[in-house]
Amino acid sequence: MDTLIGSPSIWGLIALAAAAALVGFSKTAVSGANTVSLAVFAAVLPARESTGVLLPILIAGDVLAVLTYRRHAHWPTLWRLFPAVAVGVVIGTVFLFWADDGAVRTSIGAILLLMAGVTLWRRRGAGEEAEDDGATRAGRVKARSYGILGGFTTMVANAGGPVMSLYLLSAGFRKLGFLGTSAWFFLIVNTAKVPFSVGLGLIDAKSLLLDAILVAFVVPGALIGRYCVDRINQKLFERLVIGATVLGGVQLLLR
Repeated sequence: MDTLIGSPSIWGLIALAAAAALVGFSKTAVSGANTVSLAVFAAVLPARESTGVLLPILIAGDVLAVLTYRRHAHWPTLWRLFPAVAVGVVIGTVFLFWADDGAVRTSIGAILLLMAGVTLWRRRGAGEEAEDDGATRAGRVKARSYGILGGFTTMVANAGGPVMSLYLLSAGFRKLGFLGTSAWFFLIVNTAKVPFSVGLGLIDAKSLLLDAILVAFVVPGALIGRYCVDRINQKLFERLVIGATVLGGVQLLLR
């Protein structure tokens, strides 16, 4: 990390600033779109270290999203997810000790594409589900499965957004409930990840200095997202979320 601040070129810094703005947009409009930001950060910076630089920027976007959609969260869903997510974060931390960048990218890309396919299949084969499907055994199993995968992917590559997006879509969340629940989820989970990232050496003083430069670009992205979200109907919203998930999965596999 010693050369992290000095390594990006001017074009690299411009790309990072645009990716930071996209983080803000994704947090207030199309969740999962920040997988593109993940790819940009990993292309400009060393892939493993890029996750530590991106995490504080994601938290800044989470704060803005919570301020915007805090009243729309569905807390029973969140409480169901958190224990499984904690397990996934621990598994992801262990995985980072031995996995190289290629193994991380391939694993997460395959998971995202698989779940996008499962979500599309479920939505073709059934009507829209109720928001709170945790009363059934199948609902609880689904919450645990997505929770573990979400914790794992968010720890190893900050790629938990598409996983949770697919879970919330499969549970039948409407747009504002989706965004409010997602906002609180990631603010809590990403903040909880900070000690793990510090312990792995992914966050240090130099990475935070770069974050201080980039975080200002999150705000205009979030404002643009808030402006756009009221102009996106539910069907288009769902298509954009799934499309962003597929795009992110393909990028991870091809990089």
